[in-house]
Amino acid sequence: MLLLTISLGFTIQSHSFHQSRFFNSSNWLTGNIYSASNGITSYFELQKENKALVDENKRLRKLIFNIAIEDTLKLDSTQLTYTITPAKIIKNSYADHRNYITIDKGRNDSVKIDMGVITNHGILGIVENTSNNFASVQSILNEKSNINAKIKNTDHFGSLVWDAKNYNVVQLIDIPKLVPLLVGDTIVTGAMSSIFPENIPIGTIKKFDLDDSENFYTIDITLFNDMTNIQNVYVVSNADKKEIQELEIQTEAND
Repeated sequence: MLLLTISLGFTIQSHSFHQSRFFNSSNWLTGNIYSASNGITSYFELQKENKALVDENKRLRKLIFNIAIEDTLKLDSTQLTYTITPAKIIKNSYADHRNYITIDKGRNDSVKIDMGVITNHGILGIVENTSNNFASVQSILNEKSNINAKIKNTDHFGSLVWDAKNYNVVQLIDIPKLVPLLVGDTIVTGAMSSIFPENIPIGTIKKFDLDDSENFYTIDITLFNDMTNIQNVYVVSNADKKEIQELEIQTEAND
């Protein structure tokens, strides 16, 4: 075997054709190995990059929510009212009358019932049930859903509901007929909720009509979210929510 190896070495060195074929083959094999290795490395680097982007979005959204509150209420800058937990959707429904979404974060991640869930484009729903590692979210595409919303840059607010007809369109009700409206106006979350921060995007006005009483509008809202194609979400926790709820319960009990 040793003599064969030595002989092969001399043959490669003494014949340029053999030498060229040998090194070309060697380069081809090495190149493919490096290419495969680079592909694997790139895949894992892409995963790291995606995680970094999600974490950065979490940090920026947390700052945005709390800066908005500080500007409005003049709070101490060290007080953080809202915290954000990134999550992924593992099950989504949008074709039923009562649609629910399952996410991969639960009680072990401090996710609790009645926390808000949003995406990069707008609101998604409210946590309804939790297990140790997962949570089910009542989608805004649910006929039981009722969320405080308003016309952007105004104090005119109503209730965001869904008529179960179109997965891209929800309805804003209880807006008085004296309120000036335009198709294309932006609708955002209102200030009357302890679940969502104010001014989270929802969608734009598609059309509007007066209801049967002729006193209030029923407004169709085209959602910013594509409810059929969502992967990354953020669970929003309001640190003041419990205190607010306890105060409201106490106030109602005193009536």
